[in-house]
Amino acid sequence: MPELPEVEVTRRGLARRLAGRRISAVEVREPRLRWRVPEDVLALAGRTVRAVRRRGKYLLLDCGDGAILVHLGMSGSLRVLPAGTAPGPHDHVDLVLGDRVLRLRDPRRFGAVLWAPASGGPHRLLAHLGVEPLSRALDGARLHALTRGLRAPIKNVIMDARRVVGVGNIYASEALHRARIDPRTPAGRLSRERCERLARAIKLTLRAAIRAGGASLRDFVGSDGVYGCFQTRARVYDRAGLPCRRCGGAVRRIVQGQRSTFFCPACQR
Repeated sequence: MPELPEVEVTRRGLARRLAGRRISAVEVREPRLRWRVPEDVLALAGRTVRAVRRRGKYLLLDCGDGAILVHLGMSGSLRVLPAGTAPGPHDHVDLVLGDRVLRLRDPRRFGAVLWAPASGGPHRLLAHLGVEPLSRALDGARLHALTRGLRAPIKNVIMDARRVVGVGNIYASEALHRARIDPRTPAGRLSRERCERLARAIKLTLRAAIRAGGASLRDFVGSDGVYGCFQTRARVYDRAGLPCRRCGGAVRRIVQGQRSTFFCPACQR
């Protein structure tokens, strides 16, 4: 699934190519995505994309009176292509913007294209999202407060979008390794100092992933068609049995919340 770095890479690529562009047509070849593409989206012709923003793993194409809300689901990607480019079998939604088209490709159809009106408060999918990890709002003090009284493992907690939004499985393992924290540690037992380390590590990990174009484990490509390469630079993720890049000890794999966790028992205590 595209995570925060992949969505941010997509946002940056789209922002410089779509801002100020007028939507001349909307073409929906397959409306049956995670949620059916609503009639509101079909009626967007004539609006102008003012900016491209991100909230967690959601992209928002700001049209002034509302925003087109896009989620890439498990396998989705957005490409900017010349208008008239023939669609493939998994190319479900096009926004035509003059001489170019913004195209959603989603083989598994877990993505979404919805309309979020500016009136009436946050969209229901955004209303309960937690703190943005790349913002100033996430620091050691905030993370310490968010974890008080929690018995759940810290990896599960930083992946909980109601608390910290957008830290996916790869980046949680990597950030915990960078912070030297065992992923199984009950969140409520972390000291303020360790929360400071972890907050910094989350930011450093996500920024490194964005610079690398994200991670392309399955279907993700950026809006320019380029694959991300963060997975080739991972410290522990998907490296079970291989040497830890810090100490040389063997990386271990366990399962937490039905997801693979990778860590170094020697470094992360």
